[in-house]
Amino acid sequence: MNRNFLVEFDRASSTISEEYPLTVRQAAKFLGVSPQTVYLWVERKQIPHLRVMGRNIRFLRSDLEPFRASFKQEMENE
Repeated sequence: MNRNFLVEFDRASSTISEEYPLTVRQAAKFLGVSPQTVYLWVERKQIPHLRVMGRNIRFLRSDLEPFRASFKQEMENE
């Protein structure tokens, strides 16, 4: 196989995995908080999220990155 193809394939697959929707538990782990805190933020519309099939909540890592940065900054300022 062509080596350039493998490099491009690796880049593409890593991009896809980064944008795979996260569950509440995965998002909580990523943010360093409890799942209950994530549910509270969703209820208060404080965190970007997606609703799948009406009830299931999912998050995109690209949406959580800026939220995590601002959340950590708030924690450091307290």
